[in-house]
Amino acid sequence: MKIKRIIYAILGFISFGLGCVGIVLPILPTVPFFLLTSFFFSRSSEKFDKWFKSTKVYKKYMENFVKNRVMTLQGKVILLSFVTLMLFIAMWTVNNIYASIAIIFLIIAKYLYFIFKIRTVSKEEYKLLRGKNNAR
Repeated sequence: MKIKRIIYAILGFISFGLGCVGIVLPILPTVPFFLLTSFFFSRSSEKFDKWFKSTKVYKKYMENFVKNRVMTLQGKVILLSFVTLMLFIAMWTVNNIYASIAIIFLIIAKYLYFIFKIRTVSKEEYKLLRGKNNAR
């Protein structure tokens, strides 16, 4: 069990590093890596999870998404593009028709979720919500 937590912590730090690089390099998306970081740290240790949620990058890029279920249109497009590309690569490399069909359904479900469950807000409204979250 301890090995599993160590692996989650290592993967958390790798995704955190990639997310930080994505802040500087527009080619690399930030939010998907920080989502992974949050996932991995929450499974590795409470200490890492609390640390990540107290960082400036979490508060800037993730807190609104987690607390308010909102994203800017630009954020949605970047996130959906990156994840869709990764899923298409997986679909292309797998030689199983059933797996390819499952990936297509996953892509459709992902788009439906982001269109209907995650509210799209303007950059100004996003900043206002972020300010309210930081005031708490």
